[in-house]
Amino acid sequence: MLKVESWARRVSRVVWQYGLAVMSVAVALGITNSLERYTTLRTPIFYIAIIISAWFGGMGPGLLAVALSTLAVDYYFAPRGQTSVLSIDNWPFILLFLLSGLVACWITVQRRRAEEALKQARDELEARVEERTSDLRRATEELQAEIVERKRGEEALRERANLLDLTHDTVFARDINEVITFWNRGAENLYGWTRDEAIGQVSHHLTQTIFPVPLEEITAELKSTGRWEGELIHTRRDGTRVVVASRWALQLDERAKPIAVLETNNDITERKRAEEALHKAHVELAHVTRVATLGEMTASISHEVNQPLAAVVTNANACLRWLARQSPDLDEARAAVERIIRDGSRASEVIGRIRALVKKSPPQKDWLNINDIILEVI
Repeated sequence: MLKVESWARRVSRVVWQYGLAVMSVAVALGITNSLERYTTLRTPIFYIAIIISAWFGGMGPGLLAVALSTLAVDYYFAPRGQTSVLSIDNWPFILLFLLSGLVACWITVQRRRAEEALKQARDELEARVEERTSDLRRATEELQAEIVERKRGEEALRERANLLDLTHDTVFARDINEVITFWNRGAENLYGWTRDEAIGQVSHHLTQTIFPVPLEEITAELKSTGRWEGELIHTRRDGTRVVVASRWALQLDERAKPIAVLETNNDITERKRAEEALHKAHVELAHVTRVATLGEMTASISHEVNQPLAAVVTNANACLRWLARQSPDLDEARAAVERIIRDGSRASEVIGRIRALVKKSPPQKDWLNINDIILEVI
């Protein structure tokens, strides 16, 4: 059914185009015939018919108009009562008219095609421009909507932040570019900059923040979890440094895109100083304890070593006296020397036990004669 309708439309269009050619030549013939008594020019009207046929119908109807016009012109130039279609005497003029008609037809068709191509190109360009304009319009609308949403979010954040102006803690807000958008009174009191001076500044540059880890790691954790906590070192306006316990909270818009960060800081400088002082006191106390323990150990070692050394000196003096007699008493001298050797071994054992204590050697069990210990003490 669709093919039949398409074929019918095509046939009707062809009939209209060729009918227009016949009608144009017929009108030209009638006009030329009516003007014959007033002028000798018979071809211009036929050229107009050829141009109209070629312009609205194309090459086929244009050629038909050329053929019909040539026959009509030959008819008007033929002698009265001549029966031949083309007279030999009129051939030069007829050929010239035919060539002129063909050239006019070809030029008209080419001009028509060029204008149609230009119109099509213009339509395509307009469609492309319209498409680009539509895309740009949509992008602009989306950007404006995003800007409006961000402004709403910033306004909402600013309204909420106004409530935080009542607290004594340091609270300020910044956008995704780290630019400060809110600065409460606690921040003014801690850092020294007023709200007008701080807003619009990059927070980390203003306070010369020293981070415990690289900022990229902190930002990654903030985006993944929505919050971050840690200790930071900031510099005040007067150049002094403060240690703060910082807590960051990330704010998202309706499309889950980050738009702002709320930072709360508590000054813990005095607490850190107290912790450092306490740590230093613990270190000093441990040092004093080690020194005291070392003193006690030194006294014990001195006591343990002095006993055998004193016995060695006493026995050595006794040995000298036994040998200094006119008739030396060698037995007593030998006994004194044996006691010196025994006391020297005792001192060596004391030093060995101390070394074993220092090296954390495993305990050893040995036989002990209690009578010898009593006699040694006496």
